[in-house]
Amino acid sequence: MGHFLGLFVLLLTAVACHSASQNVTAVSCTISKYNADHIKNAQNECSDIIIDGIIVPYGVTLDLTSLKSGTKVIFQGTLAWEYSEWGGPLIKIKGTNVEITGADNHVLDGRGALWWDGLGGNGGKVKPKFLRATVTNSVIRNLHIKNAPINAVLLSRCVDSVIEYITIDDKDGDKDKAGHNTDAFNLNSNNNITIQHCTVYNQDDCMAINFGQNTYFLNNYCSGGHGISIGSVGGGSEVKGVLVDGCQIVDSDNGVRIKTKYGQTGSVSDITYQNIVLKNIHNYGIIMQGDYGSKEGVPTGGVPISHLTLKNISGTVDKTGVNIYILVANASDWHWSDINVTGGEKKMECQGIPAGTRVSC
Repeated sequence: MGHFLGLFVLLLTAVACHSASQNVTAVSCTISKYNADHIKNAQNECSDIIIDGIIVPYGVTLDLTSLKSGTKVIFQGTLAWEYSEWGGPLIKIKGTNVEITGADNHVLDGRGALWWDGLGGNGGKVKPKFLRATVTNSVIRNLHIKNAPINAVLLSRCVDSVIEYITIDDKDGDKDKAGHNTDAFNLNSNNNITIQHCTVYNQDDCMAINFGQNTYFLNNYCSGGHGISIGSVGGGSEVKGVLVDGCQIVDSDNGVRIKTKYGQTGSVSDITYQNIVLKNIHNYGIIMQGDYGSKEGVPTGGVPISHLTLKNISGTVDKTGVNIYILVANASDWHWSDINVTGGEKKMECQGIPAGTRVSC
């Protein structure tokens, strides 16, 4: 009751100030204890919403899907979620012309160790995805996500938006290889989004795009995962217009990666990876595979990779790894230059490289 009165007084004060002065238009609310009704009311009434150190009950999504145009949400303190086996997401955001940000020293703590069992989404405990966002003409910035139980940030049907200066820190999942499928950014059905200046420590793809167009992944740091990926693409889906530029990939299983599904249809086109630095890649420095999901090692061409540019990619692969591996079918119009990936001594036979492409395995 005290918190509700505090919220009401805060709203009343802000409205009174607005009545007294036409120069004051923002209504600010602070949520410091979880209450679904208060959070819903704040979205209806407030243009600035501060969510301060709350603990969200088990099996519950922090629902921010009713944000008014122009709303700014600020996370501060440490936010945490009680344990429950369920699919999540722990946070859900939806809005147009909104800004989602974090105050200095805030943490969105997924407490992933409570769920991690080395199996990810392949069995064991049911693990909640962390954050799902559907935004338009918006900015999500300066968030510190720690120990996501499984996938961290899922962007779906986002348009004309920027995601920047996000830290995803799942380093604790390295212990005993407990963290799994902790993808940093999963993208689906977006158009014209930029993800930039982010730092990722995880155990799966730093970025994975399954469907969408006009995606810009710029100046990001990826450590410990499976690389920066297109795919896996299939089921009739299309990925078009992706630029990966100025990124570092270190201590990861793979570096640059495109994976299309065996026996399925779709397309991957207008893709550019450039100015990429690799360091201590364990398995494949650059890998393009058209047999994903098959154990046969035979590519199928139902998801052709076309208009692919790789430029200025350099770095090191572990001695036991493979520098470059290509296993595709029906690929066309590839342009590779200034590729210098070294260190891997394992050789694998490549297949399907378009004629004229300056690449060898």
